[in-house]
Amino acid sequence: MGEELPELSIPLTRTMIVATAIASRDYQDVHHDPSLAVERGSKDVFMNILTTNGLVDRYVTSWAGPAAVVKAIKIRLGAPNYPGDTMVLTGTVTGKRSGGRVEIAVRGVNRIGPHVTGTVVVQLPAERAQGSAA
Repeated sequence: MGEELPELSIPLTRTMIVATAIASRDYQDVHHDPSLAVERGSKDVFMNILTTNGLVDRYVTSWAGPAAVVKAIKIRLGAPNYPGDTMVLTGTVTGKRSGGRVEIAVRGVNRIGPHVTGTVVVQLPAERAQGSAA
């Protein structure tokens, strides 16, 4: 309880935002067409929720290890992730459940403010659950 995960800084490039939207089959124009994104009220294209979800998963599983299994991710979006910014992910272990399940509070912040907040429940492998992480 209370263990801090190491920070992860993710540079937000236009290529990353567009490519991950397309890779996740999110063809909404606000994720790949700058002029249409502006026309719809945004300052530029912005990251989609599927990419954010994937980055949160990557962040937690990088800490938990390759044998860990994500059981639940609950996130809420806030400030958009625009090209040219950096999102910094942080996390804290907030709960320990029986059998090596750990709950982690996650937050991703860019220069505008919090982009994503939420919780992730991960099943740690037995050897990790008995170590310092749990």
